[in-house]
This record gives sequence, C-alpha cells and structure tokens, in this order.
Amino acid sequence: MKAPLPGPGQAIRAIRKRSGLTLTELSTRTGLAVSTLSKLEMGHVSASYDKLLAISKGLDVDMAELLDTTPHPSGPPTHGGRRVVHRAGEGQHVDTRSYSQTYLATELLAKRMTPIYVELHARTLDEFFAEFGDFIRHPGEEFTYVIEGEVTFCTELYAPLTLQAGDSIYFDSEMGHAYLKASDAPCRTITTCSARGRDETAMKDTFVNASVKHAERAPARRRPAVVRAAKAGRK
Repeated sequence: MKAPLPGPGQAIRAIRKRSGLTLTELSTRTGLAVSTLSKLEMGHVSASYDKLLAISKGLDVDMAELLDTTPHPSGPPTHGGRRVVHRAGEGQHVDTRSYSQTYLATELLAKRMTPIYVELHARTLDEFFAEFGDFIRHPGEEFTYVIEGEVTFCTELYAPLTLQAGDSIYFDSEMGHAYLKASDAPCRTITTCSARGRDETAMKDTFVNASVKHAERAPARRRPAVVRAAKAGRK
C-alpha cells in the first residue's frame, strides 16, 4: 500500500464526522464518488483546488478549515487587524498532475481572496484535459504573476498567450482557462482567486470537481478549437 500523501485528508474526515455525515451523504452533497472521498481522507489521492471547493461547500465550512489544523474559535470571524505570516516553505501543499500548489494564509477564515504559490507541470492541453476534462472556470476574478519560467496561458476565447518572468495577467475567471508550462525550466507563479462581489459562496457553488468527474469518464471529450491553436503555437 502506498504511503499517504500530505494534505487535508484528516481534517476532511474530522469535520465530516463532527457534522454527522457518512461518506455517502457527503458524496451526494459534493458530486464526488464515495471511493474518491475515502481515498482523499486516507491521503491516497491528491486534493486539487476544485475538489477542496466542492468539499468545503458540501461540509458548509470555509475552505481554510480543510487546509489548516490550527483550532479556530467558534462564532463569526472578526476582520479588524488580522494578519498571518508564512515563512519560506510553509503553507498547505496540494499536488495534482498539472500543478503543485501551496495555499497561503490558510489560518485565516472568510478571506476575500485565495492566494496560491504554484509550480506548473502540464506542458500541453492534452495533459491538462486528461486531468480536468476541460478548461477551469469559476465566478470571479483571478490574478497571476509569473515568478520564474514561461507560461502558456490558454483560454476558450483568445489565442494562447506566452507570459514570461515578471509578466502578470488579471482576468475574468468565468472564462475557461488553463496554465501550461512553456519551457523545460521550472515554472512558478503566484496566483490569487477572488469571487466577484466578494461572494465566496457563489464561487464554491460553481467551481465543480472537474478532475474527478472527467477522469472517471471513459472516452475523452472532443477538444475545443483552441487546442489546435495551442499546438500550432508550439511548433
């Protein structure tokens, strides 16, 4: 049996048990398979951003509670004078085939944005779609700053765009999008996601678990036209 992955599995299990939910009931609330939830809790499968959003909605908790083991006082969160410091290497690490992500400021509940340090792995849209099934999309806005390497930024509405170290992009995240690693060198970004109108619930409601749902489908879906454009741009 493979060793458990580091991640929020224990927190998910503890909150589920505290809420009196079975895996089957949580599956109904999230749309994730019971087997997937069980593997997540045991640390035998990675927890991507969309999985965490789906589970946080299903458990009716802030996503930070899945990522942070620090006890939090009950009652409504206070916003005056809040701060959190993460030293280099700290944060909650979550890995998928396409990304290695470190979620920052996980101690803070009810945040207006989700900051993430990301290392990209997927080189092609075929690789990305093999995991997520389609472009990622969620209500709100997203900002990405390239720290190192080159990024191919693909969307459903525009031709692929190359971003280099020092470049940044701010965009409407309801537009389907994907980040790809564009060179052999390491590729790292700082990305923040924020729901429009500060409505985090709406973001959780529609950012479904694309990676699990599509990975369990047998035939691959027909790729959109932008796939051909992205491939052509790399020739």
